[in-house]
Amino acid sequence: MRHLIALRTIAYNKLAKGDHARRRACAREATAVYRKSIMKLQAAVVALLVLTAMPSARTEETAAMTGSSPVLTYEDVRKVAPALEAYTQNRLLGDVWKRPGLAPRDRSIVTLAALIARNQTIEMPYHFNLALDNGVKPREISEIITHLAFYAGWANAMSAVAVAKDVFTARDIGAAQLPVVSVTPLPLDEAAEAQRAAFVQDQFGASFPGVVQYTTDVLFRDLWLRPDLAPRDRSLVTVSALIANGQMAQLTPHLNRAMDNGLTQTEASEAITQLAFYVGWPNVFSAMPVAKDVFAKRPH
Repeated sequence: MRHLIALRTIAYNKLAKGDHARRRACAREATAVYRKSIMKLQAAVVALLVLTAMPSARTEETAAMTGSSPVLTYEDVRKVAPALEAYTQNRLLGDVWKRPGLAPRDRSIVTLAALIARNQTIEMPYHFNLALDNGVKPREISEIITHLAFYAGWANAMSAVAVAKDVFTARDIGAAQLPVVSVTPLPLDEAAEAQRAAFVQDQFGASFPGVVQYTTDVLFRDLWLRPDLAPRDRSLVTVSALIANGQMAQLTPHLNRAMDNGLTQTEASEAITQLAFYVGWPNVFSAMPVAKDVFAKRPH
């Protein structure tokens, strides 16, 4: 600023020997240059302030995207909805999670599948940690997220990755505890797969050849055969995600597949009971008639 004023003064004084009109004209010109310089300087200051503020805004945005913001405490909930806090502690955690018929590990799998399928990241840090405490292995969580990319959407899976990575880091979970990309696949029931593929091809092959091809090649001849998540657990994840998103049209074949893979009727019933609290009563009441029909038609 002082430098600009000095330049203006020097330029004016150099014209002191000239006539009055020339001095006034040059003074006006020098003033105009001075004002333009000030405006440029002000613009530069504003730009600098904006750039300085950007990291803070970007940090907040990143925290929101990754789910790294603190999980709500019981006190937080009590300040807004004291009855909800009481139901959470006394009924959900104090009762539902302790019911017989479905192990805590399986309840964690059901709950994680529901949260990921619905992209409900606020609860994920707590439930990722609880799942690990309940015996769900890091490689199984990794496979659950990967599986749900296909059954609940890529973006929902990526949101879960953003939260899980912080939990894994905090618990020193590294690459050695995660599944590898290329694996030896589980055995495939060729007869059952051929029957499924033929049915889908007959129904949709002419109209949607791409979907039919990927369903066979990627889902049932690749994803479902990955060994780090047992077929029963993979089915439990799928059934939970379908109910969570209200996809009842797909529930019959996948619940049958789950029971073929070792899920019992009691476990299926308890999984649906668990889901009532995490995906809502309407979704569960829509699922119950379908599940009841599956139970009734299976050989006893």
